[in-house]
Amino acid sequence: MNNPILVQAWRGGAVESFHRGAVAVVDARGAVRLSLGDVDRPIFPRSAVKALQALPLVSSGAAERWGLTDAELAQACASHSGEPLHVATSAAMLAKAGLTPDALECGTHWPSLDTATRALAASGQSPNALHNNCSGKHAGFCCLGAWMARVQGQEAAGFLRGYIEPEHPVMREITAALETATGTRLADAPRGTDGCSIPTFGIPLRALAQAFARFGTGQGLSPEHARAAQRLRQAVAAAPFHVAGTGRFDTRVMERLGERLFCKVGAEGVYCAALPELGLGVAIKMDDGNTARAVEVAMAAVARALLPLDDADHAFLDGLASVTLKNWNGREVGQLAATDFVPG
Repeated sequence: MNNPILVQAWRGGAVESFHRGAVAVVDARGAVRLSLGDVDRPIFPRSAVKALQALPLVSSGAAERWGLTDAELAQACASHSGEPLHVATSAAMLAKAGLTPDALECGTHWPSLDTATRALAASGQSPNALHNNCSGKHAGFCCLGAWMARVQGQEAAGFLRGYIEPEHPVMREITAALETATGTRLADAPRGTDGCSIPTFGIPLRALAQAFARFGTGQGLSPEHARAAQRLRQAVAAAPFHVAGTGRFDTRVMERLGERLFCKVGAEGVYCAALPELGLGVAIKMDDGNTARAVEVAMAAVARALLPLDDADHAFLDGLASVTLKNWNGREVGQLAATDFVPG
């Protein structure tokens, strides 16, 4: 099956390139509102499911026990830019659980925001695991693991060692939450290793969209996970900077729309979203893995078409669904625009 063209790049009045993909919009019961392309092919959702992976952090009581704030819970769902406030927030999460950054097993890379990288280099410092875009998610895992260790009367640092492995008790909790939300038997799903070293599973877009409808409404989740989903949505809406960062799509959209939309990007052209007031979930996968440009445009087009918006909010999303392209001299040279793939 050829997936439809979702986004086109225009230059000089002609289409220069295009990006195909698949889109599923589903409610919590599994009823399909929109299905474009192959929505049943298992895809690796990567970081798009971080909010689902954060459910046990809240439902277990760990978040309450360690007194995690809105910003810290938002960062547990984040692919952040490695800015100083992100680094400090991940460190604070660990400290509340009596841990140091040495507990993190996500690996190290430079901040994804250029200005943060230049500032860090100019200071003569090197990045550490706190700068990893997944450090908030991993700090959340560590907070969960520290609480599990406490309940079992074990020492937290020792209990947490190897928490990224599929059979570790922490990762089993995370996988079980993902399995329940998506309704997918993950033992039978394709399995790989994510960029931050935890397992990632092949899940169809249809199931991912349903999972985010459940995340947005609580329907189909256990009472504990439903309450956890509500708490995480509230936290992200209150502190959207922490789920992404300066100038980032997720932060900008959730600053504007608040709890009307929860959205999260994943590597290789994946986006998932919850539209709580509509009871819908969204999952998008670009065939060419274009995360930096095309999938954001597609996500903006879906939100613009489905959400009830006033004129100002509609204009805001228009600007994200049709992006002006400029060259290094600042001259307008083209446009990256969504096709009419989703009816208004």
